[in-house]
Amino acid sequence: MADLYAFTDGACSGNPGPGGWGVLLQAREGETVVKERALCGGETATTNNRMELLAAINALESLSRPSAITVITDSAYVKNGVSGWIHGWKRNGWKTASKKPVKNEELWKRLDAAQARHEVRWEWVKGHAGHPENERADALAREGMAPFKG
Repeated sequence: MADLYAFTDGACSGNPGPGGWGVLLQAREGETVVKERALCGGETATTNNRMELLAAINALESLSRPSAITVITDSAYVKNGVSGWIHGWKRNGWKTASKKPVKNEELWKRLDAAQARHEVRWEWVKGHAGHPENERADALAREGMAPFKG
């Protein structure tokens, strides 16, 4: 049985500004990629963090059945949020430790629901450091942003 991986990235031209998200989905048997799918999209006025979240959300929502998957992101915001912060936010009624509303709450809730269907392992990689699949996800995010740049 193949292992599933999702390499996700977001991009923004200006912050806020036009942005895009990209996902490279791979099914692998050992080191061999047996199936691959690319996804991307964007928005006119957004932030980099929103695009990073939407990349992870779209990766998980694109899976037609519950799956074991490793999501690899270069966003510490997404990785730390989904692995740690979100538990406190939910306990605190979607408020931060300083009692402020959680930024991008609707996207965090959507990500939480999307990951609940799956067995997800989250990994962080350094962005723009020559990681081939992360570079491809970055290119997809820029492709998703292209139609929204004036």
